Amino acid sequence: MALPVREQAKYWGIAAAIFLILLWLLGNVMLPFLVGGAMAYFLDPVADRMERWGLSRTAATAVIALVALLIVVLLVLAIIPTLVNQAIALVNAAPEIAKRLQGFLLEKFPELTDSTSTMRQTLADIGTTIQSKGGELVNAVFSSALGVVSVVVFLLVVPVVAFYLLLDWDKMIARVDSLLPRDHAPVIRRLAREIDVVLAGFVRGQVSVCLLLGLYYSVALMIAGLQFGVIVGAIAGTITFIPYVGALVGGVLAIGLALFQFWGDWVSIGIVAGVFAVGQFIEGNILTPRLMGRSVGLHPVWLLVALSVFGSLFGFVGMLVAVPVAASLGVLTRFAVEKYRESLLYTGRGEAPAASGSLVLDLPPTASVTVQVAPAAAPAPAAVAGQSVRKDSAG
Repeated sequence: MALPVREQAKYWGIAAAIFLILLWLLGNVMLPFLVGGAMAYFLDPVADRMERWGLSRTAATAVIALVALLIVVLLVLAIIPTLVNQAIALVNAAPEIAKRLQGFLLEKFPELTDSTSTMRQTLADIGTTIQSKGGELVNAVFSSALGVVSVVVFLLVVPVVAFYLLLDWDKMIARVDSLLPRDHAPVIRRLAREIDVVLAGFVRGQVSVCLLLGLYYSVALMIAGLQFGVIVGAIAGTITFIPYVGALVGGVLAIGLALFQFWGDWVSIGIVAGVFAVGQFIEGNILTPRLMGRSVGLHPVWLLVALSVFGSLFGFVGMLVAVPVAASLGVLTRFAVEKYRESLLYTGRGEAPAASGSLVLDLPPTASVTVQVAPAAAPAPAAVAGQSVRKDSAG
């Protein structure tokens, strides 16, 4: 006999509470394992495809590990130092940029020459503020990202965890499936498949879009001759997951820097603006439709809410958990709405069934005809008896 719904809700609630408490208490300890699990989850389709090509699971995992190692070495040796150097240079150049902006505004708006003008004082303080706070921000970002756990742990534990989880991923999924409650296994499998589709479609697709656009913006702006093109492209690509915000912020920043660097050379400034116009066209008409489809059911605003809530409650670990939690809550909400639409609370009392012996024919759009169907008359007992007598006499 299945447990009552109230009892089941109690046990599932206890399990969720235990998970949140462990996340709260052991967040920093669990971080390498969560990162390794996320890497294994996103690389599992690649390993499955390699298996279909004829490789064993071990060989596929080894190939993926070698390629990932090469990518990390390339990032550490070439790309990350360039990004850090350009970010520091951009912060240091902020006072000069603010000074030129102030001179341009004073030329166009002479009334700003008043030393007591609030706008002038504000412009004079912008450069110094950005230089002092910007450097702290850059250092805080890198120090916090690396200070959650030691660099040694990330360099050693995360790859090892990811490797072994990827190697045994299918076995673990089968093991978890065998432990599902038998009464609810079909529903849980269905919801898990929907969560996987939403999570994989959004995260894999969005990460791919961000990487490709960031690479495009960085290379295109560097070719256009923009001094801080690499860091501007990286910023624009990183925040592309928010619709239009990546192109808007990156475009405003790039065009502002182009005005500072190429003032008077309108062709170069137009090229920088055209880079973002082309990037927006590529994102909306090529990358997003191909990599993410029309919709994956996870709205960016809902994702930002989840990131904010879990980030404030559980820190960096909470931000990692926020994405799958947001996908799960979205799927569960749609499932609850589906059940609500099937319930009497939504449909109301059903119509009474048609009376026995009546056949109702709907004639659209307005008419209906009711045809009375009379039951077949039973043969008279005498007739039946007569038939039996005749059969017996014939025999």
